[in-house]
Amino acid sequence: MKTLAAVGAVALLMTGCDAGRRMLVHYFGNTYAPPDVAANGPVNVKLKEVASGFDQITDVQFVPGQPRRMVVVEKSGAARILDLDDGGGRKVGTLFKVDVLAESELGLLGLAFHPRFAENGRFYVNFNPKDGKMRTRISEWTIAPADLGKTEAKETRVVLEVEQPYQNHNAGQLAFGPDGMLYFGLGDGGWMGDPQGNGQNPGVLLGKMLRVDINNTDGKPYAVPTDNPFVGKEGWRPEIWALGLRNPWRFSFAPDGRLLLADVGQDLFEEVDIVERGANLGWSVREATHCFEPKQDCRTEGLVDPIFEYGRTDGTSITGGYVYDGSAVPSLRGSYVFADFTSGKMWALQVPAGITLVKEARLIGTFRMLTSSFGRDAAGEIYAADFAQGTVSMLVPAP
Repeated sequence: MKTLAAVGAVALLMTGCDAGRRMLVHYFGNTYAPPDVAANGPVNVKLKEVASGFDQITDVQFVPGQPRRMVVVEKSGAARILDLDDGGGRKVGTLFKVDVLAESELGLLGLAFHPRFAENGRFYVNFNPKDGKMRTRISEWTIAPADLGKTEAKETRVVLEVEQPYQNHNAGQLAFGPDGMLYFGLGDGGWMGDPQGNGQNPGVLLGKMLRVDINNTDGKPYAVPTDNPFVGKEGWRPEIWALGLRNPWRFSFAPDGRLLLADVGQDLFEEVDIVERGANLGWSVREATHCFEPKQDCRTEGLVDPIFEYGRTDGTSITGGYVYDGSAVPSLRGSYVFADFTSGKMWALQVPAGITLVKEARLIGTFRMLTSSFGRDAAGEIYAADFAQGTVSMLVPAP
């Protein structure tokens, strides 16, 4: 049975489908590891494990106002709370549990604490509810901050739901920008080649970066900020901040406020983007800087280039991270850290001042792990999650 499943996963992988990449982990469990293993890259970094024993990690967040409290999000539907003060990642409770569809790339996919969580106890969750209808739900949850680890949070309202045509390309990241707005990225809806044309369709939310106001709602689930780029434009969903995304698997805001996003490619290329107001990142006209449909002489007018891309010799499924703003590894300071889910490679990219294609990124290392997500604490230190082994490790200087 496992052999047949592996054949199916490899077949999907060969089509460029993200589901195939992650199905390898689902069917082989913790026995899978990337073939190339190196100790450390030229930036002299190693990974120090701080927590273990999780089930398919999809997100890592830190609690505002409680800087040593880490929340680890599991694809199967639970968010666990850890206390890092003792240096061992002691588990202190469960933030919440929810029933999810967990097939392929479905599940519990992302969490974002409200910037004023210490005052209002609110946070937001991206998941695929298990109730017979395949869709993405963004919902608000509430807990008294003093009760973390003692009781579980409750879902208080649904912010937005979007139907999903396939089990992959759901994306899942949520993040508050420096402007206080809630951003979330949705993939193109799945399968391969964007068969429904969602990436370039302004009338749908799939294949987009979205921006909403969840504070000033006038009794509605959310409000559309009046400065969103397509407000009032006929045929456009006003929630859209940017379009042309395939499967934005992790994005974050740099210390200078810019939105950095990793978009998973299909056939040949992975990419890192700076996502500005109203940007069209090109999918499915282009894959990174290369024509996808048509294969030659595709249009380029109005499409924004990535700042970095890599091909299949370096990996097949990019995982976005954070700009390092800590002090433990001075050689990383100011660099955007990201990884490839299947190859185990991890890089540090110097983010350009403008949208310019950078030819090289520094290799941090090739690690025996499937990096599914990163986290960044209040001090700017970065943590990497291993989907297969269920561990969280901190980036620290190599001896």
